[in-house]
Amino acid sequence: MPSSPPLSVFVSHKHISFPSGLHTTTTMYNLRRRTKLLLSVLPTSALLLILLFSNTRLRNSNSNTPKTHVHNRIQLAAHSACQDTLYKDLCVSTLSTFPDLSTKSVPQIISYTVSHTVSEVQASSSNCTGIIKKQFKKLDALQQIALDDCLELFDDTIAELKAVISDLSVKKLSSDRYYDLKTLLSGAMTNQYTCLDGFNDTGIVRHEIQSRLQTISQHVSNALVMLKKIPGALKYENSKSSTSSDMFPEFGPMKNGFPTWVSSKDRKLLQSVVNGTKYDLVVAKDGTGNFTTISEAVAVAPNSSATRFVIYIKSGAYFENVEVVRKKTNLMFLGDGIGKTVVKASRNVVDGWTTFRSATVAVVGDRFIAQGITFENAAGPSKHQAVAFRSGSDFSAFYKCSFVGYQDTLYVHSLRQFYRECDIYGTVDFIFGNAAVVLQNCDLYARKPNENQKNMFTAQGREDPNQNTGISILNSKVAAASDLVPVKAMFKTYLGRPWKEYSRTVYMKSYIDDLVEPAGWLEWNGTFALSTLYYGEYLNRGPGSNTSARVTWPGYRVINSSAEANQFTVGPFIQGNEWLNSTNIPYFIGLTP
Repeated sequence: MPSSPPLSVFVSHKHISFPSGLHTTTTMYNLRRRTKLLLSVLPTSALLLILLFSNTRLRNSNSNTPKTHVHNRIQLAAHSACQDTLYKDLCVSTLSTFPDLSTKSVPQIISYTVSHTVSEVQASSSNCTGIIKKQFKKLDALQQIALDDCLELFDDTIAELKAVISDLSVKKLSSDRYYDLKTLLSGAMTNQYTCLDGFNDTGIVRHEIQSRLQTISQHVSNALVMLKKIPGALKYENSKSSTSSDMFPEFGPMKNGFPTWVSSKDRKLLQSVVNGTKYDLVVAKDGTGNFTTISEAVAVAPNSSATRFVIYIKSGAYFENVEVVRKKTNLMFLGDGIGKTVVKASRNVVDGWTTFRSATVAVVGDRFIAQGITFENAAGPSKHQAVAFRSGSDFSAFYKCSFVGYQDTLYVHSLRQFYRECDIYGTVDFIFGNAAVVLQNCDLYARKPNENQKNMFTAQGREDPNQNTGISILNSKVAAASDLVPVKAMFKTYLGRPWKEYSRTVYMKSYIDDLVEPAGWLEWNGTFALSTLYYGEYLNRGPGSNTSARVTWPGYRVINSSAEANQFTVGPFIQGNEWLNSTNIPYFIGLTP
């Protein structure tokens, strides 16, 4: 018989070869043996695997339980803090990153939100700087100016938000501090929209920056809502009852015809004659002063002054664009009277400027006051937006000044402002912006516009229902300028139209002449803002004051309650009792002198 072949074993499913005759018996034996071996090993292995798996799950379960509990606690705290905010998802996601959120006070939570927002603003600023550097050759002149506007507005925003953080660190919340917080946050939000307004709606640059700026605005909106949750805030917060005078408390009460934030010293200063006023610098065209231009005098004025610094501007026409930057605080421009001291320029949108940068005089430094000066933009009605004066100065006040232009004459950009016995001339939207502003005892004159144009006295720009802003026109005159009088039947004139979604404007106890259309108010675009705006009229007189044929928009109302009307006066609206005493400008605090 031939010799047996060697044993060949192939792993896995390969064939196993044995010597002839032994194949079946050996195979059965080996299979039984392997089966016993597997059965003897399996229980031990399975037990080890089960124990290992159970122990791992137990450890994971024990380690996750505190984490889950903490996460749930943070989520509950975030949802509670973010209740009633307009952008709740953003609010919750932001606060969920705040360590130990459930142990923090409401001011600390708001402060964290605002600090986070500051970082967002800084990132947007860096983004705009990067666009300027990388795309400089591709940018047109208007885009470059608009980006420069944004960088300035971001700096203002950061300053305002840091002031908010500082105010929130104070333990006791006073009414003054609460209104300051609302004002600063409202101004910070307005800055973002102003930045975007400088760009074409479909432009590439706007597309690159818009999302970030919208997020910043939403953070600020959420912070405004959370302010109401601070202990003690409810007694300062807007009351919807008809018997309350605190619905619009931004301006503050009045004393001797001025908001009390105009100090008695400043009020005396504004009411005094030039010869009786002590001034620090003199500007004179004829060389008899310290300087021949206003800009030179502003440049040498002290920075961050805590006391009033008076620049006397002698009679004459000064053809220049003047900027009072944020660090130039407590400045006063004192002129020789309307039509005598005139500051004049002609920047405009048609010639390549943004509306923001077109201003003949622009003021940002807080507590700016002016008396006896005409501010004019002479670009003309065909040049469209052309600002004579822009104020983003908190606690700014103007006495016996005139503002002369056509479209967009007076830009009441942001924060708290007061105008007393001033004349404002224009055509389209010629008092506009998003400040908390009272015009008291002023004369508003519509001029002759271009053919096919309409006159609108106001275009208020409140973007969010939580902002404490609006235009209040009290005890004033609404009439036609001399160039419009002979042709006023050829042009339609309105009290205002809604520039932004929550536009808010009131006319109270004023004389309205017959140039105003019976409808009173004009749409901006279709039904935009008609249900969210607040437009009111209270006890006005004159042939144009009849409200029987006024618009029937949901947001328009004839104010019948003196309590509701009082909400827009110098006291409640701009906290005038806190600051106007220092300006020497006369004012009255309520609806009547």
